[in-house]
Amino acid sequence: MKISVVIYAAPADQQANASALHFCRAALAAGHQIYRLFFYEQGVNTANELSVFPQDESHLSQQWQTLIKENKLDAVVCVASALKRGILNAEEARRYEKSAKTLASGFEISGLGQWVDACIHSDRVVSFGS
Repeated sequence: MKISVVIYAAPADQQANASALHFCRAALAAGHQIYRLFFYEQGVNTANELSVFPQDESHLSQQWQTLIKENKLDAVVCVASALKRGILNAEEARRYEKSAKTLASGFEISGLGQWVDACIHSDRVVSFGS
C-alpha cells in the first residue's frame, strides 16, 4: 500500500510528531511504501537544522532525518509554514537576504501542490497533529 503522511505537530511540543515517526517505521517494516512525508504548520520545525534537544529527550528531528535517509523518503516542508518559522534552504536564504540556511538535510521546501500530488497518488493519507 502506498501511504502519504502529513505532520502538523512540532517535535518538541506534541506527542503526535513522535507517533508519526513510529507509524512510518511500522508501515515500512510491514512492507508498505511511504509516497511522501509532508511537514505543515508547526510540523515544519522538524526540519530545523538549528534545533537542539536536551540530552535526556529524544531528538526527533535527527530520528526523522535518519528514517528519511535510510529509506530514501520524499520529505517535503511547506514553504509558507517554513518561511514564517525561519526555516530556509539556501535559495530562500539568498532571496530574503538571510545569513544562513536552516533547513536540515533530507528535507526539501516546496508548496501545497506537493501535498495535493501525494493525495492523488497514495492509497491512504494519514495525518498527525492538529
